[in-house]
This record gives sequence, C-alpha cells and structure tokens, in this order.
Amino acid sequence: MTPIDFTDLPKRNKAYAGANGNKISVIYEGKQFMLKFPPLPSKNKDMSYSNSCFSEYLGCQIYEQMDIPVQKTLLGIYRTKNTEKIVVACGDFTEPGIVLQDFASLKNQIIDSERNGYGTELSDIQHTFEEQTAIDPSLLSTRFWDMFIVDALIGNWDRHNGNWGFLYNTVTDEVQLAPVYDCGSCLYPQADDSIMEKVLSSQKERDFRVFEIPTSAITVNNKKVRYFDFISSLQNAECNLALKRIVPKINMSQIKSLIYETPFLSELQKEFYLTMLTERYTRILLFSLHALQEREKKDIS
Repeated sequence: MTPIDFTDLPKRNKAYAGANGNKISVIYEGKQFMLKFPPLPSKNKDMSYSNSCFSEYLGCQIYEQMDIPVQKTLLGIYRTKNTEKIVVACGDFTEPGIVLQDFASLKNQIIDSERNGYGTELSDIQHTFEEQTAIDPSLLSTRFWDMFIVDALIGNWDRHNGNWGFLYNTVTDEVQLAPVYDCGSCLYPQADDSIMEKVLSSQKERDFRVFEIPTSAITVNNKKVRYFDFISSLQNAECNLALKRIVPKINMSQIKSLIYETPFLSELQKEFYLTMLTERYTRILLFSLHALQEREKKDIS
C-alpha cells in the first residue's frame, strides 16, 4: 500500500477511550477513521515508541485474509511541529444510531453471574454465550473461537472482554457482531531491533515466544492460558472446530506478501514478523490440526 499523509485531513470531535496511545478522529475519502498514535512502551524502556501501529495494521490485515469481518486499517504519517510519526488509521464502523458495545457489557446483563463483565474466566464467558438473549449463541461462540485461533497465530496477548463486541441499533434495538478491532497487542509490539536480532539468531528465544509468551488474556482456573498448551490439548470441542475452520484459510505466501508490501518496515522487522508468524503457524496451529486429524482417524477406525 502507499502510505498516506493524514496531517491535514478534516477532523471530527469524536473522542475514543483506551489506554494505548493518543487517538483522534479524521475523515479520509468520505469515511471516518480513528487515527492511533504509537504509545510509549510500558515494558521496554529502550524504545522510543512501541510498534503497535504495525501490529494493529498487520493483525487486522491477517484477520481480513481469514474472511473474518474486521476494521479497515491504513498506514501513514502525521506531522506535528517537531516530529513526524507513523500512525495507523482504523475504520470507524459506528454511525448515528449504531453504537459499539463490548462483550463485557453483554456479560453484565447476566444478573445471576458472580463475576463482572471484564472477568475473563473461560467458563464464565461460555456461560454468557448461552444465558444472554441478544444474539444467537452459536454466532457468539464461533466468533470467539475463530478470534482465539487467529490471535494464537498473531500472538495477541490482550483480547479481553472489552475489545470485542457488538453493534447496537438504538432505533430498532437490534444487535449484531461488530467487526474485529484492536489488534495493537499482537506481534510483539515492544520488541526493538536488539530483541528482534536476538530472537532471529536463537531457536531458544523463538521457542520461548512460541510456547510461553504471549499468553491469551483468557483464563482457566484464574490462570492465563498458553495458546499452544490449550489448542494442542484438543480439550475444547468448539476450539477444535475453529481450528479446522481457520487453519486451511491461512496462506503464508499471502502473509509474506502482506509483510513485504507494508510501508515503513525495515528488512529486520519484515524478517522478524514473517519468522514468528511462520513458527506460530507451524508449531502451534498446524501441529494441533494434524493431531486432531489423527485423533479423528482413530475414532473412525
């Protein structure tokens, strides 16, 4: 894609919540976008800014390749008096009368639940799927587990109940699933050049970032789950179905083209992203799918 200069675009007064970086509303080609600026890194103090804008862009583009509805993302620059920053524009899919509600707000409607909406215990989330009446439970479950599998590929550690959800029509009272949004915590956004070089030169470092970190935000018995451990255990039937739905859609050649066509990325960043996505695809998702297929063959025989 060709990078866009967002500096002089018309601005709107709409404000966006969230802790990860500054955000403003702009109009680009007649449509409203949320412009996200790179936040200061919370963990790696050696970085000036995190790579979350690249993470947001690439994560959403990969979701789009999986045919999962997702916010539109564009990369570009924004110039201030003293600096020029790389920013990501995220399509604003709300409109007058159509508001975004997160899954936590739906979870809060379950009045006999002992946990609040932002609790991420898997059993509570699945209980909400069945107890709520606003939307078809099977649609909720399918979206949740499809996101879980794609998030395992892109290494998203922050898919909590506050950053996926629904579009609510204030006129008709209808609810539908919102496009996937907020992928800024995938693809190791606080990895600087020195970390990327260390990871690329060490299988041990790559193993750590495949099997240990990042974990999912989802918890089982109050402990965040490791993607590999949970998916490869084949213990959850809905997760297994998502594994079979999503993995055949993953085209690593297309992902490679996406990465190498992304503006502003250094050659080191391109190699790092492609390497980690390839390893996560092969060692988490393909490994688990093959294990599931072998188990199903044995069950038939």
